[in-house]
Amino acid sequence: MPLHPEAKAVIEATDAAGGLIPVGLSPAELRAAFTESWQIPDDVEPVGRVYERTIPGPGGDLRVRVYEPTGEGPFPGLVWFHGGGWVLGSFQENEAVCRTLCREAETVVVSVEYRLAPEDRFPAAADDAYAALAWVTEKGAELGIDTLRIAVAGESTGGNLAAVACLMTRDRGGRLPLLQVLASPVIAPPSDDRPSYVDYATDHFLTRASMEWFFEQYPRDRTDLTDPYLSPLAAADLSGLPPALVMTAEYDPLRDEGEEYAHRLMDAGVPTELVRYHGQIHGFFALLADRLTISPVAHQRAITTLRKSFTEGLTLEIPRIRPSH
Repeated sequence: MPLHPEAKAVIEATDAAGGLIPVGLSPAELRAAFTESWQIPDDVEPVGRVYERTIPGPGGDLRVRVYEPTGEGPFPGLVWFHGGGWVLGSFQENEAVCRTLCREAETVVVSVEYRLAPEDRFPAAADDAYAALAWVTEKGAELGIDTLRIAVAGESTGGNLAAVACLMTRDRGGRLPLLQVLASPVIAPPSDDRPSYVDYATDHFLTRASMEWFFEQYPRDRTDLTDPYLSPLAAADLSGLPPALVMTAEYDPLRDEGEEYAHRLMDAGVPTELVRYHGQIHGFFALLADRLTISPVAHQRAITTLRKSFTEGLTLEIPRIRPSH
């Protein structure tokens, strides 16, 4: 279907500002500009409590922002990874979506700040993602989490890290999360073999040139591009991974690789739901949640799937009613 008018307005505003990734800036300058551009909305929804703390990581402590629902816990837990090409991003630009998922899915959301490239190249971010998921799975009770009910999610390179954390957990014999939610995930390097990378290389918010620049910052060298912990499509075997909800956007260079990954999960016997949002662009789930009316629709899909994953298999205590005499 045609590009949605809201998505078109985002593209025009971004182009007028010099593009999503302005040319000629250093990673540090880009981070500062990115943070300035994506401020927390004034009308964020309330949750029970929001606070920050650190958890252990392989390269030092990792900062996490924790969102608690209202009510009595323990609650399920959702580990969230932000996007930004492994170079940009922080808690800030995903504040609204983390609050929505916390409140509506009644889950503690743990938003993770991982090490960024090029100062810390692959596998730093992947190792941090695995460590964060492992810590929440093992120690999440400290955050009021029922550690038998854990999911993982992210958008863009955050979706990459969510998928990679699941692969690493499976390969290392850890306890897998109940669900992986991957929104517009980065699953492979840019390629002419995928029509979406050709058709939407320019003029559709996220550009091919931006992705190529990110893939120059994060890998140590070209051999990393075939490592499944950077490019999950390179994995020979996807069996035994958690059920997945994969969401893509029609006008996104990353569309085809996300959908290919979803189909490969299905072929490997992993229960997978694939949803393409027509007329939409990259960032529809989290980054642009305050600009696109499709975002609440996508949020509800994720919330419904999370709630189902968190409740399936639970043994509910049903009180017995004694007969009257």
